Amino acid sequence: MTAVKNVPNLLNSYRMQRLFPQGRAAIICPIDHGIIFPRALMRGLEDPVAVLNRLSAHGATGFMLSPGLVKQTQVELGQASHLSRVMALDGFYNLTDAATGIGNLIATVEDAVRLGVDCVKLLMPWNVSTQEKVNLTERLGKVVSDAAKWDMPVMIEPVLLGEPRSKEVIAAEFEVARIAYDIGADIVKIAFPGPDYTAKLVQELKVPLVIAGGPMTGSFEDAVREVRDTVAAGAQGLIVGRNVWSREPAEAERMMAELNRIARENYVAR
Repeated sequence: MTAVKNVPNLLNSYRMQRLFPQGRAAIICPIDHGIIFPRALMRGLEDPVAVLNRLSAHGATGFMLSPGLVKQTQVELGQASHLSRVMALDGFYNLTDAATGIGNLIATVEDAVRLGVDCVKLLMPWNVSTQEKVNLTERLGKVVSDAAKWDMPVMIEPVLLGEPRSKEVIAAEFEVARIAYDIGADIVKIAFPGPDYTAKLVQELKVPLVIAGGPMTGSFEDAVREVRDTVAAGAQGLIVGRNVWSREPAEAERMMAELNRIARENYVAR
């Protein structure tokens, strides 16, 4: 595994301040799904630039983008300086078969710096083969080391790909979050593990925790309750994509309004 040297504490850096606005939880909307998702799982994201423009007007604080979308939205986001940009650096194939899947880098930290983004993001699928875990941790270590040269924050997403949200899976992702932290993540992104696990991770890991919304499941009220519990437990941001843009436009707008209310009213500063 590549050694990580001189990793800076970025909590008070320029880019981290852009990612996490003061006095509220961030709402970062991912629209980078085209890297690894089939079209059948991207209903509502057929025109990602249109989604970005719509959510920009309804309270998103930033977006998670593929390298191609970073290039395609430079005008829109260049004129919206209050919005942060997180660029995905990797892919994983096959999304639904983690045991035999293989990940790879599709862009570099230098690409992210050249494009002026605020953060790079990497998947950390852990229900993979032992050899892929070796390859994965080497990739992560190299990106963390490269990013340190540029004071570029690295967001790592520990996940068990393709697994149902059982108690066992949630507990396993909780464990892997610690590995992501020890590899050198500046931000840990994790699917909502419940308020107790969220509070424990916030207490133990001295980096911001952001919670992924995942696909649209359950009722509007269930989704809102999870978000409220997440923010109240100390999460510094929400990564909410499919749970918003998969909905009909009017309901998506109502969801964004509610997310913004919760992001302010239930926020716990760290």
